[in-house]
Amino acid sequence: MYSAGIRVVALWTPKARKWLEGRRTVLNEIESSGIASTAQKVIWMHCASLGEFEQGRPVLENLKQQYPAAKIVLSFFSPSGYEPIKKFKGADHVFYLPMDNIFAAKRFINAVNPSLVLWVKYEYWYYYLQELKKRNIPVLLVSGIFRKGQPFFAWYGGIWKKMLDCFDHLFVQNEASAQLLNSIGINKNVTVSGDTRFDRVIAIAAQTLDAPLVTTFCSGQKIIVAGSTWEDDEIILAAYTDETKHKEKLIVVPHELDAEHITTIKKMFKQSVCYTELEKNISLQQNLQQYNTLIIDTMGMLSRLYSYGDINYIGGGFTNDGIHNILEAAVWGKPVIIGENYEKYFEAIDLIEAGATESISDAVEMAAVVNHWRNNENAYQESGNAAKQYVYHNAGATGKIMEYIYVNRLLTN
Repeated sequence: MYSAGIRVVALWTPKARKWLEGRRTVLNEIESSGIASTAQKVIWMHCASLGEFEQGRPVLENLKQQYPAAKIVLSFFSPSGYEPIKKFKGADHVFYLPMDNIFAAKRFINAVNPSLVLWVKYEYWYYYLQELKKRNIPVLLVSGIFRKGQPFFAWYGGIWKKMLDCFDHLFVQNEASAQLLNSIGINKNVTVSGDTRFDRVIAIAAQTLDAPLVTTFCSGQKIIVAGSTWEDDEIILAAYTDETKHKEKLIVVPHELDAEHITTIKKMFKQSVCYTELEKNISLQQNLQQYNTLIIDTMGMLSRLYSYGDINYIGGGFTNDGIHNILEAAVWGKPVIIGENYEKYFEAIDLIEAGATESISDAVEMAAVVNHWRNNENAYQESGNAAKQYVYHNAGATGKIMEYIYVNRLLTN
């Protein structure tokens, strides 16, 4: 049904077309890659999209360091994950995951022949998991998160529970997830390891961003970095800048980078310039101070761009899915602003309780929050310190997963 539906949607949706095009010959490509014929161990990590890849990346990089001879295979369900990572040098092969059915699962696993399988956070594909279990190939869940409303815990959740039984071990983010699994009889192979995203954002914060154009744009001004913004976020940010008469500069990093959306944002922020425009035009670079808003219309910069912000804003809080990765901003030790929909994200709740983050519903509330931090240095410093301390206090999930792999000799003959 999903395959049929997405073929219809692909008639007018570019993302759906990429989903289809990427899978058209993927099984043939995997079979011709020669992965299964290698003498080395093969580690297969599957991620839904880009966020899950960043979550699994600390484990993947540690595995590559500890087992350098192993081959790394990455698979993605969504174009949002595959497209930016398809040339990732830390993996030997990057593929779309063929659609889940009994024939595709057998062909894929025959072609990859993994020694260890890591699935990140969520996505449960029945035929793949069943086939891996039949072959006694160890499967670990990395940074799993479970909630009461999920089908695992419903009266009709038998097939979902059967998929959980295929995992050799489930590393979950919090105690609430472990308790939910325990309520359906899954407890012997569960570890509350925490979230590997903490380890990832700490590693990112140790890197520097070589972006002289951004540095010049900021040039000693007060800066708000707004990351992964959606339309509702951008409306609020534009209203805020109009209300405050541009007391500070704004860096906007939209979640969607299509040309139509970028054009719309440029109209919303009157004194704005796009990053790619600056790269191509020396005259714009020489007059950079006339712009109050910098629109980042390229991928791969956001996580380190937060280092430029005095205050950071995380988008997505007015969508059904909720906020994007708040930890990417919190690690830099700066206060964070988010929208109203954050209840699914325990780290956002924790950061609000710690005084490191404020939730807003409109531009007026945003102005009040920013003014409070701007006019109260002690409150500003306390919020920033609380954000950074929270991230570093919760690090270490990667080490727990690596220890399990080592102790159980999952990659040792």
